Amino acid sequence: MSGHVPDFSDRGVGGFQQIVSPFLVGDGLPFASVLSAVRIERVFAKHAALFGFSGVYSTAMVLWAFLSQVLRDGKEASCQSAVARITSYRLQQGMQPPTNDTGDFCRARAKLSEPALRELSREVASDVEQQASENWLWKGRHAKLVDGFTFTMPDTPKNQKAYPQNPAQAPGIGLPIARAVAVVSLATACVVDATLGRYSGKRTGETALLRPLLGSFGRDDVAVMDRYYCSFMMIALFVAQRTHVCARMHQRRHTDFRRGHRLGKYDHVIHWTRPQRPDWMDESTYVSIPESLELREIRFRVVEPGRRTMTLTVVTTLTDADEFTKDEIAALYGFRWNVELDIRSVKDALNLNHVRCKSPGMVHREFRTTLLAYNLIRTVTASAAALHEKQPRQISFTSACQYVLSSWIMLACGLIPRAELNRFRRRLLSQIANCEVANRPGRLEPRVLKRRRHNYPLMQKPRNVLRAELRKHCT
Repeated sequence: MSGHVPDFSDRGVGGFQQIVSPFLVGDGLPFASVLSAVRIERVFAKHAALFGFSGVYSTAMVLWAFLSQVLRDGKEASCQSAVARITSYRLQQGMQPPTNDTGDFCRARAKLSEPALRELSREVASDVEQQASENWLWKGRHAKLVDGFTFTMPDTPKNQKAYPQNPAQAPGIGLPIARAVAVVSLATACVVDATLGRYSGKRTGETALLRPLLGSFGRDDVAVMDRYYCSFMMIALFVAQRTHVCARMHQRRHTDFRRGHRLGKYDHVIHWTRPQRPDWMDESTYVSIPESLELREIRFRVVEPGRRTMTLTVVTTLTDADEFTKDEIAALYGFRWNVELDIRSVKDALNLNHVRCKSPGMVHREFRTTLLAYNLIRTVTASAAALHEKQPRQISFTSACQYVLSSWIMLACGLIPRAELNRFRRRLLSQIANCEVANRPGRLEPRVLKRRRHNYPLMQKPRNVLRAELRKHCT
């Protein structure tokens, strides 16, 4: 349950070489082979959002610069730094550089289509997923993890209107906050798709945000979810499209292992009956939902040294006990913790915990570009894993991101001789493959700080009120 990497028997490169090769032999801008100008132009043209055909700020150039921003932090993520990187690249290519005015870049960045960014991110994730060796899958199936998270944004009137702050906070004190739900591949750790909504209000919960993502799951895929998503209607929607489910039992649903068809100790098959039609479901969809579902319930104990023993009850549509043993189902649900680590990587390493853009439209673009950047880094880790016969999740995302950033300028500005590109990239992938995630079972650390920090107190009153109080004390 601590995010260990699943061991799916022998490992091999297989068809994944098709993903590795472009990274090894690509030239020009970073990720130019995986995210080529041709692909960018095709997707943006499909959405009628292609711009800057012959100018400095073409669609591909602006997207590349935006990716460089979300992959960095602090001053390196500013628009001025992005313009400087474009200037360096164009000078190296013998082209006219842009002006130092960041306004032109910001206006061009605002033209990026959010649906096109989403489609690009999904395409990159799909490419990696399709080329994954069967040995990377769970019993030959694509397991996809589901989880939700929140992030904040600058406190501007436009952001507050679109994504109001937490209602528990007083006006003027909190930050605008958004809720998101992501579907992540267990095999490759790529974000297959994600959706965005308000933090609170009608139909803003994680289950409501998950429903538009059902198309991300294919036939015979397995959706691995927390107890929040464990409801009759949600499972029925997955079953209707031939997708399997493995979810922790909701805390409000009672389980009685004395009933149903017994498969073993704390392992049985029962039938759930259809509840009344919820408000969000139309009558025609409700009629198509079966009156009962055949589901399997198992209960198991999780014992880790130094931690309290946990007893978990899991419900699944994988009812064949001969093909899917109780221990295998328990192990599959245990891998759900990986999605928590993946989202932490997106929020911490790529700074999605608090986005920088000051309008809802740009917040959406930053959100989609960040997920695209995450998938591109995951493509690199998968390439390294394939070349060195490892699992993608064995390789540290943060370390891979650092190696890519360190080589970014060298690749973009042509500092590596063309004859040395293959050798350089192979050595880079080898270094990335060596950065394995530490397996530390039973690790127990108290959440305390040893170093005393002199931080400012939290804001308890609106800023204009605090300013007035300061003026009062200064007079």
